Amino acid sequence: MSGKAWTPNRKLLYLAGAFLAAYFIPWGAPRVTSAVQEALLMLSEYAREHVLLCLVPALFIAGAITVFLNQQAVLRYLGPDANRVTAYGVASVSGTILAVCSCTVLPIFKGIYKKGAGLGPATAFLYSGPAINILAIVLSAKVFGWRLGLARAVGAVLFSVLIGLAMALIFRKEDERRAADARLFSGSQEKPSRGLGQMIVYMASMIGILVFVNWAGSRGGSALWDAIHSAKWWISGAFALVLAYTVIRWFDRDERIEWVVATRDFALQILPLLFGGVLVAGFLLGRPGRDALIPGAWIAGLLGGNSLLANLFASVAGALMYFATLTEIPIVQGLLGSGMGQGPALALLLAGPSLSLPSILVIAGELGWKKTLTYVGLVVALSTLAGLAFGAAA
Repeated sequence: MSGKAWTPNRKLLYLAGAFLAAYFIPWGAPRVTSAVQEALLMLSEYAREHVLLCLVPALFIAGAITVFLNQQAVLRYLGPDANRVTAYGVASVSGTILAVCSCTVLPIFKGIYKKGAGLGPATAFLYSGPAINILAIVLSAKVFGWRLGLARAVGAVLFSVLIGLAMALIFRKEDERRAADARLFSGSQEKPSRGLGQMIVYMASMIGILVFVNWAGSRGGSALWDAIHSAKWWISGAFALVLAYTVIRWFDRDERIEWVVATRDFALQILPLLFGGVLVAGFLLGRPGRDALIPGAWIAGLLGGNSLLANLFASVAGALMYFATLTEIPIVQGLLGSGMGQGPALALLLAGPSLSLPSILVIAGELGWKKTLTYVGLVVALSTLAGLAFGAAA
């Protein structure tokens, strides 16, 4: 069946699904009504707390990567033929700088992937971006003890490399074909170059805004972190002034328009899937500490001990739930208080921040379901194994 014929059939399937849901779901039942309310409240909370300060800066960074970043440089350092130590070294520790959630990392991932980054380094970045937030690692050690905090840090760095290498190996031929196409057509796509120092200042100013405008306090931990948190708006404002200077002085009008158009296109691709995924996640699982269609007591009851099922369930639940940056810590703390084992706690910490149902939908839109399910399977499998090993040693 051709693509043109499949498109109306796909729309018909969506309409049929919506009709069946409207017809059969008992919308008047108290639990369903509560789940609908949780879905809308979660979407409202997501829109207020994460879109303007997290996603919008990330979308502008992704647009800048697509329009201005030299494609040959991306291929040289992050492409399929790049030096593995360099490519995976950069990708695996990127989260310590960005400190983003599983949804905020998506536009940047799409930007570097569209620019020619290999599937392996790109997925290593995709996992590490949300997983290796340095403040989350420090707070994990403080709240859960140094053993669990260290296990999370080591596991996150190691998993990003293993997942990237596995994805590159499994889809090697497809990635080589994509890289060949990128090399073939890259010549006509290059923009007038600015100096390396200018591009570093331009990109660093946007990353600085993203990092510091979302800077969270350490909740009784480091005085330095809290001092930065108290001054985050001044620091973000300084980066914004630098960005305004670079955009006005170093880019012409056509380039600025192209940057905005690329940012708009990323928003149109990502935001509908993200919002739909947040609604579904809220309907099924609710906000942290709130019940929706699936009662939280069921989840807590399945996470006790250190069985294979408990660790697998923790990994799968983490892969579907949405965790804003640092919210995984009080959630896991509450679950530990309800009887969750140490192994499942680590499995949830390794799978949860890096994945969510909304992010899975967006990744599938970029990579296709075959690669996406492989990526999700690797995250779940490695997190489960790590939880089993940690729980056995605890």
